[in-house]
Amino acid sequence: MISGEYMDYLKVLHGSFNAIVGFLFLYQGSLGLKIRKERKSGGRRNVMVVKRHRTGGPIFAALGVAGYLAGVALVYLDKGHLMAYPSHLITGSGIALLIMVTFIISRKIKGSESPWRTPHFVIGLCILFLYILQIYIGLDILL
Repeated sequence: MISGEYMDYLKVLHGSFNAIVGFLFLYQGSLGLKIRKERKSGGRRNVMVVKRHRTGGPIFAALGVAGYLAGVALVYLDKGHLMAYPSHLITGSGIALLIMVTFIISRKIKGSESPWRTPHFVIGLCILFLYILQIYIGLDILL
């Protein structure tokens, strides 16, 4: 087992890491929103914004799922079971699931009028909402 002092540091590290990943998702969402607005207005698309969105997406998705798995492992090592913080677990599981679904959907988006764009957008908004909720729940656990 990990000693209590180290576990406290790991909990803060987990929370900090996932908060940063949450902010990266906010950044990713802002890029996606720019792309969506340009596409809807019929204007010329900024290729660099599209490239950053496409490059960052898989990386941020992997970081989000890794942060979730690290949290699950920490709770199991600390408490011996996963249901020590049920609301945090359920919210984190929802985030991880939606990240994976969004990643899969993003691979299906082809062309400017793809029917997968709206589900990608809506699920992305849900992820952002859940990250904000998750940070609040996590801070309540830590403090």
